[in-house]
Amino acid sequence: MARTRIPVVVVAGFLGSGKTTLLNHLLRNNRGVRVGVIVNDFGAINIDSMLVAGQVDSMVSLSNGCLCCAVDVSDMDEMLDRLAHPSSEIDVIVVEASGVAEPRNMIRLVLGSENPRVFFGGLVTVVDADQFGETLTRHPELAQHVGLADLVVLNKVDQVGDQVGEDVRVLLREFNDRAPIVSTSHGRVDPELLFDPGRAEPAPGEQLTLDQLLADPCDDHDHGADRGHGHRHLHSEYEAIEFESDRPLDPRELVAFLEQRPVGVFRVKGFVHFAVPGQSRKFEVQAVGPHIRFTGSRWEPGETRRTQLVLIGAGVDREAVAAGLERCVATEDGEAAADPNSMLGVHRYTVAV
Repeated sequence: MARTRIPVVVVAGFLGSGKTTLLNHLLRNNRGVRVGVIVNDFGAINIDSMLVAGQVDSMVSLSNGCLCCAVDVSDMDEMLDRLAHPSSEIDVIVVEASGVAEPRNMIRLVLGSENPRVFFGGLVTVVDADQFGETLTRHPELAQHVGLADLVVLNKVDQVGDQVGEDVRVLLREFNDRAPIVSTSHGRVDPELLFDPGRAEPAPGEQLTLDQLLADPCDDHDHGADRGHGHRHLHSEYEAIEFESDRPLDPRELVAFLEQRPVGVFRVKGFVHFAVPGQSRKFEVQAVGPHIRFTGSRWEPGETRRTQLVLIGAGVDREAVAAGLERCVATEDGEAAADPNSMLGVHRYTVAV
């Protein structure tokens, strides 16, 4: 059955930063997720689409139903309609923006889509660690592009020394004081930063799928030692923080927390129980960067009404996250959430189903 809504993740970055390499890595390591792809290349010959097509076509014919569409920016909504329709089985759509595209416009196109089956899943900006300083001198607008990002991928760190890499990170943090910054090489970013995994491991006796055969052997999820690969595991750059509460949350405090999250938190997802008189709905929350969405539903008969959240990011202050979420827990007497108007902030971000 198709998802209610499909996240649309925009991958941007200047020419040569490694966007297509990152995209192909995600496709090879999709964790059982069905990925739709929109490639917006610059020029009459869509080279990026050709580079991605080999990965996508094999998956279409044999395993996970990925799609690849060459697209001009003006055709964005048409392409989204082709990928996200009532019978679509796609789990996530990744838009690879042109190296000369304006990220703000790409975000606007997704947010302004009239397709009710999609929502904006965040802007990922890829930065070339080796060339960023020189490129920034020629194109100072890149500072604004980085400032819009919900996740910054500092790519090609293997081509620079540790000090140069750290200098670039400091510069990126000056341009964007909230987004996680993940350092990597060859576009290797853990897919779980961008989308929820499917069933990655075969059942006992089941033959490996093409996805699993093509999976990058360097993308190891074992949280143990290096195991002789000679590199850092992808998961070492990010972490997931879980929060659960049997006591309901104050909606005003939670909205304030989501709007001003600790630096480095990229995604927030889960279910919330609010302490408001007459409020009986269960709320799903999905947040990427500054983009927040609540979806109201019903608690199942016999289901325990409790809050369960997962926060994903890089370089996150766990104590700040814990303290911020604890402030969201309603007081024992319920006074903090007694005002029904306290739900106005939640309603501002609530979408209809």
